[in-house]
Amino acid sequence: MTKTERLNKQAIEISKLLNGEACLTDFPEPVGESVFIRTVTLYYTGKIKKICGQFITLEKAAWIPDTGRFNNFLKTGNANEVEPFESDVHIPISSLIDVSKWGHELPQEQK
Repeated sequence: MTKTERLNKQAIEISKLLNGEACLTDFPEPVGESVFIRTVTLYYTGKIKKICGQFITLEKAAWIPDTGRFNNFLKTGNANEVEPFESDVHIPISSLIDVSKWGHELPQEQK
């Protein structure tokens, strides 16, 4: 492959990323990993299904409106309130504060 062909291929891949058509491969947690996500306004748990364009998609997701004491929540996985989603949820990457591995069973019961 010539240098021009390589540059054209890179330009196409960059264009796909900017237009939300390509998937990221360097996200801190891999696809299939259970995670806890804090966004600007909400908390979520779920399993990463895909990370494409401007969104991370979670399956088996739940909104966690009340964690209780935060460190206890992280240690035990038990929240005061849980609101499971009925389908996948798509979270804008631009709203993420942090993402961490979730070492507990994903909450699926409303509480």
